[in-house]
Amino acid sequence: MNAFWSMFVIVISVAMMLACLWLLFANAKGVPGGTGEHVWDDDLREYNNPLPRWWLNLFVLTVLFAAGYLAFYPGLGNLSGRLGWTSRGQMEAELAHLTEHRRLAYAQLKTLPVNALAKHPNALSLGRAVFMANCAGCHGADARGAIGFPDLTDRDWKFGGTPDAIVTSITQGRVGMMPPLNGTLSAEALHDLVEFVPFWSDDRLPAKTRAAGLAQFATRCAGCHGADGRGLTVLGSPNLTDDIWLYGGGRERVRQAILFGRHGEMPAHDTLLDADEIRVVAGYVYSLSAHDEFGQ
Repeated sequence: MNAFWSMFVIVISVAMMLACLWLLFANAKGVPGGTGEHVWDDDLREYNNPLPRWWLNLFVLTVLFAAGYLAFYPGLGNLSGRLGWTSRGQMEAELAHLTEHRRLAYAQLKTLPVNALAKHPNALSLGRAVFMANCAGCHGADARGAIGFPDLTDRDWKFGGTPDAIVTSITQGRVGMMPPLNGTLSAEALHDLVEFVPFWSDDRLPAKTRAAGLAQFATRCAGCHGADGRGLTVLGSPNLTDDIWLYGGGRERVRQAILFGRHGEMPAHDTLLDADEIRVVAGYVYSLSAHDEFGQ
């Protein structure tokens, strides 16, 4: 604040403290057992006893405390106080302490590979904290995802679930796209695919329906999802045979995906997280799924 407002605050603050002291001592006078001049209902009078000494002393102490506080800490305009304390200085000191604490916590983990971090208690604690702050908004606090956001606790990984693949996903992000086929399919072809794809893993699916669906699939879908329908990690195309559906299964969901396509994006976090944070959160995510699936 400028000099005028600084002086204004100082004058008002000091004047208010002096006024409080004057008011206290001005009203401290009284006559024990005496009464005031006012009379109500013929005989009702107000006592004019002095203020209790303990109450008066306590109030005076609060004023003195205020004066002492303003002498040592900022509060009187632009005056910084004799101790030179500032909220910014305290914040910076606490931040420096936290930064050093964080440096020491990560230092012991630098040489460990990600799959080892997945079994390290301290790394898991740090990784969960990073996950809750940066990933839970999409994947959920339990990492089980939602419609359009993958479940990180199962064994289904579109771009691969190895430690290196997870680190790459977090660092660089991922983009998955299913192109719309609306207008390129006949009604018969669409029907064959919708009746087959959602039930690929169902052994009860009639052989005729499966054969018709596979024929359409081989022509129009195998290029991205693979001839066996298990997807290609290089493209991020999902496995259609495991009955795990990012956008939901069933005829209508699959029909929508075929006709109108899908577009999903995992944003890159290399500008949000440093290398240490990426490694520990990758270890935490890796720990949520079965390691044996990837031979680790």
